[in-house]
Amino acid sequence: MNQLDKLENKSIFLLREAYNQFKDLCMLWSIGKDSTVLLWLARKAFFGHVPFPLVHIDTTFKIPEMIEYRDTLARQLGLDMIIGMNTQAVTQKRTFPDGQLSRLQCCQTLKSEALINTINASWPRQRLNSMTGQYEIDQTNQVFTGVIVGLRADEEGSRSKERYFSARDQLSHWDISDQPPEFWNQYKTEFAPGTHIRIHPLLDWTELNIWEYIEREQIPLVQLYFNQQPPSQAGFRYRSLGCWPCTRPIASQARTVSEIVAELRTGQLANIAERSGREQDKEDGGGLEELRSKGYM
Repeated sequence: MNQLDKLENKSIFLLREAYNQFKDLCMLWSIGKDSTVLLWLARKAFFGHVPFPLVHIDTTFKIPEMIEYRDTLARQLGLDMIIGMNTQAVTQKRTFPDGQLSRLQCCQTLKSEALINTINASWPRQRLNSMTGQYEIDQTNQVFTGVIVGLRADEEGSRSKERYFSARDQLSHWDISDQPPEFWNQYKTEFAPGTHIRIHPLLDWTELNIWEYIEREQIPLVQLYFNQQPPSQAGFRYRSLGCWPCTRPIASQARTVSEIVAELRTGQLANIAERSGREQDKEDGGGLEELRSKGYM
């Protein structure tokens, strides 16, 4: 059994354990490579079916290709897709692109607040109708107390402090000092009533592992990850995806998954943070710990 097989088996075990232990589960899908790998693993874990809704927080500032990819794949795979949004903030133009907030304040408003109120069913949300293929107002009031997330420990500093099963309060606030130990594959899955849980099946995966798995499984991705410039021009691609005002591509000639794997194996990106193109990280001095303690992904 190679390293990818071991990682896959552990992630599938964690997904099944979460489904067994927690009643009201959903899974975040950011449309990025990590959460798409997580979606693939969920389909494997449950034999082609994803038995819980996928939640996407739409800031209205995602790169258009990302939304097109999300809806196409959701319809193709028959996913139970829920869309959450801070409609009031968008309507009132309380955003960074509108000059009203800093980048971090914008993330807190359009992502964290929207996520908290979407999983708590406090705000209206849209749900994909599998029969019509169109989004409609979600008529259910289901509250999700378990949220599966595709974060990795090596991606960013605060995420290295996470656990596979990570407790949050009812407002999704994270007390970093109060995390259960997880030794020898023993996981705490019993929590006090009212506790919200984040589940992290990809915690041990590296960026290279993710791309090797995408290559092995032939997982379809949004084309923004690949250099699409003519060969005669300097190439660039996105290494990490987010909102267009705060996301910058990197210089790269990689046009295929295999070329990205080769690029990562050379080590030429080893000293460049994976999220170096995410401008909100720089505003916070390179970390997202404070933002994540208040409910951010």
